[in-house]
Amino acid sequence: MRNWLTKYSIFLLIFITILAAFSGGKVKAASENQKQFIFDDAQLLTDTERMDLENLAEELGEETETALLILTLDGTDGKDIKKYVQDYYDEEAPGYDQPFGNTAILAIDMEERDIYLAGFKRAEDYLDDSTLDYIREEITPALSDGDYFEAFSTFMQESAYYLVDDPTAFENEYGYSGNADAENGYTEDSTSGGMPAFFYHWGFQLIISLVLAGIVVSIMVFQSGGRVTVNGNTYMDKRNSKIVNRHDRFIRKTVTKQRKPQNNNPGGGGGITGGGHSHSGSRGKF
Repeated sequence: MRNWLTKYSIFLLIFITILAAFSGGKVKAASENQKQFIFDDAQLLTDTERMDLENLAEELGEETETALLILTLDGTDGKDIKKYVQDYYDEEAPGYDQPFGNTAILAIDMEERDIYLAGFKRAEDYLDDSTLDYIREEITPALSDGDYFEAFSTFMQESAYYLVDDPTAFENEYGYSGNADAENGYTEDSTSGGMPAFFYHWGFQLIISLVLAGIVVSIMVFQSGGRVTVNGNTYMDKRNSKIVNRHDRFIRKTVTKQRKPQNNNPGGGGGITGGGHSHSGSRGKF
């Protein structure tokens, strides 16, 4: 019996390990849904700059599985820029691998000098409001100076740093690193599709697989032996046993107070589109 359990346990351990190794690796491919990333209606870029940004968006999109979009506007037909971006997502259905998918948008309006950043789906989790605030502050000086190519490429690189599963590997490959102090999605409390980023790393999955296999093996080995049939009630005389005394004792009382957070940027963060798609966001002027 024990020989059979040992062979079965070894087979189970090997199977789970192989499964974790294959499930951890992600196959990167070009976007199947989004074919254009730069929408320069305000004509701020040269043809060369636009093509360079298209290539950068496609390359970083494969790394992050997120469509990185740039919208330059010369007026929004009277719409607030946040509402314009929301309607754009509802009407154009952008996304990396599917309509209404993972999308990060930078929109600027030359008429009102407005800027708005938004993150949808996976980008909403990894590019939260505070992280988008940081990115917006980083690119605003370049926008004010008219260096639009620099601002747009920085937006893509900053966003990609927080969207990838392994920022360190991204830094080594592209020679770039984001702001370590910004609150970003690469934490245990933030999720993508309900799971933290490190959950998809093959190393983490391998460790979990080994732990689960060890638990399964331990349970099987434990159950293969004899069971203990004696417990605390075995020798108790229930007819003559009873509680002789009881009392309650008040120990302490604890009161916790917490200040209600203030909204210092009303209307500037994320929200929900008219089509029901939630998103993160950050707005400002340049």
